[in-house]
Amino acid sequence: DIGGGTTDVAVTALGGVVASACLATAGDQFDQALIQYVRQHHDLLIGARTAQAVKEAIGQVAGEGEESAAVKGRCLTSGLPRQITLTAQETAEAFGPVAEVIVAAVHRVLERTPPELVADIANNGIVMTGGGSLVDGFDKLITARTGIHTVVAENAISCVAIGTGKSLDSVHEMND
Repeated sequence: DIGGGTTDVAVTALGGVVASACLATAGDQFDQALIQYVRQHHDLLIGARTAQAVKEAIGQVAGEGEESAAVKGRCLTSGLPRQITLTAQETAEAFGPVAEVIVAAVHRVLERTPPELVADIANNGIVMTGGGSLVDGFDKLITARTGIHTVVAENAISCVAIGTGKSLDSVHEMND
């Protein structure tokens, strides 16, 4: 689950968590990475809202797309408004270090998972949730790095909240 402020990686089985990791690296860090990239490479200051909009429109971790977006901000040299064209390739360059932290966490959790469950995961795949999982190519990156088929959940932004609500119906059956 790659949310705004945290990423949670977990292997669950029989109503309990077998192995997990929680990171303070998530969607907000993608935004901050893009803000820094635009500042360093284009001498342009953009805000978090603009970074979020660019991430949603053309953000990628693989850099395979040809998309681009007009980005407006304040020029750091003149102090005046200026517009640049940012490419999907540039977002991939900006997002790379953040994505690598999350991929490393997936690796760590898989390493701590019992072999029988890792075999099940290899057969059934990994499911990504949260808004951060919607960054284009993130599922393909995890598949490439783990060798395990990875998909983004159908309703990635709200499926964790919906599932948590449904699990309350059977909270008496869950392990600590």
